Amino acid sequence: MSMIPLIDVVVLAWFIACWAGYVVFARRKSGHTASLVVAMRVYRREWFRHMLGHENRIGDIGALNSLVTGSTFFASTSILILSGLVALLGTPERVIDIVDDIPFAHRDSELVWKIKIILLICVLAYAFFKFSWSIRQFNFCAVLIGAAPHTERPSEHEDFIATISSVASYASEDFNLGLRAFYFALAALAWFLHPALFVASSALVVGILYQREFHSNTLRALTRPSSIHQSLHLPESVLKELHLGARTA
Repeated sequence: MSMIPLIDVVVLAWFIACWAGYVVFARRKSGHTASLVVAMRVYRREWFRHMLGHENRIGDIGALNSLVTGSTFFASTSILILSGLVALLGTPERVIDIVDDIPFAHRDSELVWKIKIILLICVLAYAFFKFSWSIRQFNFCAVLIGAAPHTERPSEHEDFIATISSVASYASEDFNLGLRAFYFALAALAWFLHPALFVASSALVVGILYQREFHSNTLRALTRPSSIHQSLHLPESVLKELHLGARTA
């Protein structure tokens, strides 16, 4: 059996390091600075605080259903792509024939091609599990909305607000992890062409994710005018709790 070239081992290790490293970095950075994760945790908490005063909660359920729809779409897409990849795993020569026609494409053995396909299968399987778990957690939120008390004084139900906002945040963050997997799956496609392109695309995905989560216009809009604290008038203890939740989620 042919050996795996060292260059392919190195670029695969680089890909894993980029993905795992960014996950760890993003969680730690969200623990002490503004990010989309922390900002949305704050707004979810406010959403469910206001929900307790709604006698009719059809609108809240509708908003939750729209979130479930997004997770369902990507979970279904993951299954469809996985089906194609598993079928392709039995006939890798088709991919080899296609890529061989590209002038700058890197030539590899059939074993390496199978490893590339298996990598994509693993990435998409991870994405599917994250999206499907996200769907279940959003369903839990629907039950919690049904069980939510109706009150004009939400401060009397802080424990309930913390519970439902945490479950919704966990669901949303699992959706985010599944979406990241799609980004890295696109980077993994570059390996089919050339190892150097695979390295560059992995680094590019990390850069795109970092910019969007910590320096995007969306984040600046969510934290306007100057901070989440000032815009929503939340006490420092609540903000600390939300940052810690982002760190441990």
